[in-house]
Amino acid sequence: MIVILSSKTAEERVQEIVRIIEKHEVKAHISKGEDKIVIGIIGKADPMLAEHLRQLSGVEQVVKISKSYKLASRDFHPSNTVIRVKGVEIGGDELTVMGGPCAVESPEQIDEIARLVKTAGGQVLRGGAFKPRTGPYSFQGVGVEGLKMMKEAGEKHGLLTITEVMTPEYVDVCAEYADILQVGTRNMQNFDLLRKLGTIQTPVLLKRGFSATYDEFLNAAEYILAGGNPNVMLCERGIRTFEPYTRNTLDLAAIPVLQNLSHLPVISDPSHGTGRRELVEPMAKASVAAGANGLIIEMHTDPDNSMTGDGVQSLFPDQFARLLQDFEKLAPLFGKRFDTKKQAQAVLA
Repeated sequence: MIVILSSKTAEERVQEIVRIIEKHEVKAHISKGEDKIVIGIIGKADPMLAEHLRQLSGVEQVVKISKSYKLASRDFHPSNTVIRVKGVEIGGDELTVMGGPCAVESPEQIDEIARLVKTAGGQVLRGGAFKPRTGPYSFQGVGVEGLKMMKEAGEKHGLLTITEVMTPEYVDVCAEYADILQVGTRNMQNFDLLRKLGTIQTPVLLKRGFSATYDEFLNAAEYILAGGNPNVMLCERGIRTFEPYTRNTLDLAAIPVLQNLSHLPVISDPSHGTGRRELVEPMAKASVAAGANGLIIEMHTDPDNSMTGDGVQSLFPDQFARLLQDFEKLAPLFGKRFDTKKQAQAVLA
């Protein structure tokens, strides 16, 4: 259930209504937009509460929300969420590009890739320190040392950093070194991990499970939001279908669907979404056309010899740079801004 007030309602009155709501042993979450103030009621409310609230001065409307996810719903939060990290805005008018290798391999490797990402106009350096792999004998990442390498490279070249966190126990240490934490497809419904991520304020990129419905995806985001962390991004990274030609099937429809259902920024991952280097560029451009707020793209200086074996989906540096130059032309056609020179020269706050 949501309670809608005029944006002109005095703060004192808003807090009075919140106190009335919370007397019924439910939680109240306030969202302020340009035209309205929305108070979301989380929990099982007394059926009489809605009628009581309708009688209060300042209340314009009381609406029941049938969706199981409340805080992630656009009904609760009509305006788009914009996540701000060190001067970079994700979810606003500017397209956000995250680039880098599947895994951090060495200080030299991640430093050179960070330089290339920055020069091309990217804002975020991606790289895995802990790698969930299908087989137990595959390269599993270099751990905390990899986090340190990436943090140093990011700071040196003026980039935010994003890395995957796999267990609740590693949330705090990953948050210490990275600006954004990523939840991989296999952990989308690792509820202990999601609850832990809700206790911090570090932004979270939540990847869609490879067999997850939109409803399941948004309910996973709800776990983080309900814990108190409002900084969540949704990432479409491809779903498993019957077609074996591509690694996954990138669900481009998910981008406008999720933006219709939710206020959270939507990021596209054409690298994992296709698993094929030659398809990353066209699907990245299609993602921009579909309205994505940003992209996360694998790039490696020597993809054919990457330690993870995922080089077949990684762009070479020159391909990555050309793609970002194309974004500069493409983004304005779909209501976004992207300036490679500006980003290359930007200094993090």
